[in-house]
Amino acid sequence: MDAREARNDFQAGRLSAEQVLALLERQERLVQHLHAEVQRLKQRLAQYEPEILREPTPRQADPPPPSASYSVDAEEQRRRPRRRRKQSPGRRPTERKFAEAQRIEAIYPEGVPRADCQVLRERAVWRLVDHRAVLVGYRLFGRPGGPEPAIPGVTPRCEYGIEILVVLAFLAYVIGLSLAKACAVMAFFCQLPLSRSQADALLRQLAHHWRDEFDTLCDLLAHAAVVYMDETGWPVGRAGCSLWTFASAEQRVFVFGCRKDAATLDAILPPEVFGGIGVSDDAAVYRHRFGAAQKCWAHLLRKAIRLALLYPRKKKYQHFLDGLLDLYRDAKRVAQDGRLGEAARKQRVAELEDQLCGLCLPHQGVATTDLSPPEQDFYNLVEELLDRLLDEELFTFVLHPEVEPTNNALERLQRGPALERKAGRASKTAAGAQRRSVIVSVLESLRANLEVFTLSAVLQEVQRWLAEGQSLFQRQWQALLGATAAVPDTG
Repeated sequence: MDAREARNDFQAGRLSAEQVLALLERQERLVQHLHAEVQRLKQRLAQYEPEILREPTPRQADPPPPSASYSVDAEEQRRRPRRRRKQSPGRRPTERKFAEAQRIEAIYPEGVPRADCQVLRERAVWRLVDHRAVLVGYRLFGRPGGPEPAIPGVTPRCEYGIEILVVLAFLAYVIGLSLAKACAVMAFFCQLPLSRSQADALLRQLAHHWRDEFDTLCDLLAHAAVVYMDETGWPVGRAGCSLWTFASAEQRVFVFGCRKDAATLDAILPPEVFGGIGVSDDAAVYRHRFGAAQKCWAHLLRKAIRLALLYPRKKKYQHFLDGLLDLYRDAKRVAQDGRLGEAARKQRVAELEDQLCGLCLPHQGVATTDLSPPEQDFYNLVEELLDRLLDEELFTFVLHPEVEPTNNALERLQRGPALERKAGRASKTAAGAQRRSVIVSVLESLRANLEVFTLSAVLQEVQRWLAEGQSLFQRQWQALLGATAAVPDTG
């Protein structure tokens, strides 16, 4: 029954009050079902279009409970005025914050005589001085109508110094503390009053400020000679997504809340750009993807170790594991032998491949359909080794000594996020996952580039970015472009 029919029946007296209420209940249930469906579709779409979550959603009336009473008492309760929510005190004016400042500093523009300057604006900024929070009042001087001088170590329109943003990001995204605990740590050690909503806003500002650095890291990674990659689960809301981690000699890129598919891999390592060696496990998304590849030996050895430990009476599993370990150790010794040239390394790789064939061929070609689970796992491992041998993806690290035979270092980088995921502290929205990707990538890349990864070293670097307008990664990108332009075109 549509609205017009219901109106006509009600006016004609053919529709009772009970029928009207029943019709309203059905409409409420339908609206709630459609609203839930819209929210579910928005969450899925937000993985590709994060701005969809910022679109306004029409407010809906709360549906009556299933056991709602339509008595006189219930009607009187519904008509009672609702308690008003407590009004927020709002944003404190700058004059009041400046009056509470514990110290006052003047900032003058460079190259302008102080006699020609006047106060353009006043700002109150929380800074860390000797590891203690201090509210500093800055008077910005300049020529009338001219630009304001920048406050050293403070991003535009921010009321907190970059050192506070970095410490907060380290606590929340590297150490793995919740925002509430990170604020408690800042209050206890630095006497900084910071609410959870303020901390969330500061992390959002930092991610926006470092967005260009993240894009530069992705460009540098795509031009790297060797890239290690691994993935693990990272849900976004209720959607099952992944954390994909990439690492080169100087770059670390974390992509939280992405899809584990070829489209994501192509976005980070475009096939037309990346011509290096990819080190990964044997997931299907990596197969036949790179011109040169190295499969992680740790993943292969773990499968053999698992069979030998779970089924000690199966001597076949132990013998196979012993032979595989001997082969791996021989390959590592050859890779570390600096006396070998290119031709000698190719010869040794051929010998190692013959050794692996001798280990696997006696177990090849067995149908696994009717076998027990451990036997299926064993023969699948044999087939996997032979397939990767044919693809020449097992001994790349022998031919190129700069390549590691495993991506264990990358798995250690993922250990912290994996623990956060198990504790239920994954991303709630796609925007939060993107924010985490930017901040963690920049901090971990700084760890890879700095001699010592300490707060003073990180602050010295990021404050230089603010002063010079060019980050460490942008300088690396400029150097790469210069080196590429200096190489003569042999085509």
